[in-house]
Amino acid sequence: MGQLRLGDEAPDFEQKSSVGPIRFHEYLGNSWGVLFSHPADFTPVCTTELGYTAKLADEFAKRNVKVLALSVDAVDSHNKWIDDINDTQGTKVNFPIIADDDRKVAELYDMIHPNASATATVRSVFIVDPAKKVRLIITYPASTGRNFNEILRVIDSLQLTDSHSVATPVNWEDGDDVIIVPSLKDEEVIKQKFPKGYKAVRPYLRITPQPNK
Repeated sequence: MGQLRLGDEAPDFEQKSSVGPIRFHEYLGNSWGVLFSHPADFTPVCTTELGYTAKLADEFAKRNVKVLALSVDAVDSHNKWIDDINDTQGTKVNFPIIADDDRKVAELYDMIHPNASATATVRSVFIVDPAKKVRLIITYPASTGRNFNEILRVIDSLQLTDSHSVATPVNWEDGDDVIIVPSLKDEEVIKQKFPKGYKAVRPYLRITPQPNK
């Protein structure tokens, strides 16, 4: 399969996991999803990432997001690793870790980059919306831990911009001002959508308070 692109349907799969067999689309249901891969079990950076993700359970839940991790190791290995994560990170892993020992999912999602490693998955992150469309792809090198606060920020932006005619500016955080999309021209419609008004820095750059706050 070729490389996934934004807007593509996230490939469905059925695979073993730390909580039993999972069919991806069925597991997500009407939720958003974050699928993120790891080079291997019992690796130090991944251990910190999974621990932090577990601590964000309430944040993901209030955004209607289900999280799934993936590594090319088997279920037995995952279960032993989860004990280590819980112990060293002071948390309880509360999401499935997919056992991709046949590399089926890694190949579907282009998670193995041969010039980086012939066998290990890179640190890929996929955000999938309830329509099963891929909305974000970030790929990190194996040596660099991911910023899960950034992943939450992007989910906030996607959910906001899907429901309002806005885009989010540089370094935007939930609650900050946003930008009215340039395609929206009708002043009457703008007044209805943005009763708090807006500031036109340029005709194409119109700043308004976040509409759902």
